[in-house]
Amino acid sequence: MPALSSRGARRRTINEINMVPFIDVMLVLLIIFMVSAPLITTGLVDLPSIGKAKQQPDHVIQIIVGTDDRVRIKLDQLEPESIAFNRLAERVKKAQGKDGNSPVVISADKSVKYESVVKVMDLLQSAGVTRIGLAVKSGATGG
Repeated sequence: MPALSSRGARRRTINEINMVPFIDVMLVLLIIFMVSAPLITTGLVDLPSIGKAKQQPDHVIQIIVGTDDRVRIKLDQLEPESIAFNRLAERVKKAQGKDGNSPVVISADKSVKYESVVKVMDLLQSAGVTRIGLAVKSGATGG
């Protein structure tokens, strides 16, 4: 049996992570971000604001989208009348007349799906109606 002899002190492997390179990299990144942060331009978002018009247009066409996806059209101060979705653009163009400059306002309850309102707006835009707006409720309502 061979004799076990010790050939000097055995080196044990160290199971610790050397943190010095990690800290160096983090400090370099920190300096880079600190120097480049003031150079970055912030983007401004120009949100639309609502206000009251000085005077209302003479002839307004109002499209009312119901919660059951039914569409009604209201001309000036007359009572709203139900209309089929596929005939809406034709009816609006007829109501606008030859000039086609009458504003069209789409109004819907807050429980109506956004998709329904967008479908109406898309239908009108594809038919060539240019002045389309959305009705908004101004002020807070109390419960």
